[in-house]
Amino acid sequence: MKKFEIIIDQQKVKVDENDTILSAAKKAGIIIPTLCFLKDVNEPGGCRVCVVEIEGVRNLVTSCNYHVRPNLNIKTSSPKVLAARKTTVELLLSNHNKNCLSCNKNLNCTLQRLSKTLGCNESRFEGKMSTHSIDNSSESIVRDESKCILCGRCVAVCAVRQACHAISKVGRGFETQIGCAFEKGLKESTCVGCGQ
Repeated sequence: MKKFEIIIDQQKVKVDENDTILSAAKKAGIIIPTLCFLKDVNEPGGCRVCVVEIEGVRNLVTSCNYHVRPNLNIKTSSPKVLAARKTTVELLLSNHNKNCLSCNKNLNCTLQRLSKTLGCNESRFEGKMSTHSIDNSSESIVRDESKCILCGRCVAVCAVRQACHAISKVGRGFETQIGCAFEKGLKESTCVGCGQ
């Protein structure tokens, strides 16, 4: 396997040609936040929280699925990167119930921690919110759509790790949600109640 050096946040990092920017940064002890990424399960670059700036590249790139190449000079926390991440998280929060204090994941939530780190203190994007429901038909899993950020990790785990394909993204645009076929509850689906 071919090895070479790249620069991440002014630090030289030895990488393999199969590394992504995210994995290379992790080797160097540099933390890049992610929401949708699950190694070897879900690497779509869909949430856009892991964006970084590459010298000489006009647009920000998703670090979770952008493979390294020689002579990259990467910035993981430039003003442009931090502004883009903050906007992304604020947009996610604009359709989120924000009932953090009564949530069982309070103080153990990646979205909450990221919101605090990025300084997302106010709602810049007010407007119509999606209609949410709670699916408590299963004995082992309660799905509260108002807490879903459509990262797709649950869908990927269900398909890749469990091979059940009980849930998927349904609908388009603002109407997108995670659900079962034919709008049925989890109990009526192929769900095995794995809890993953």
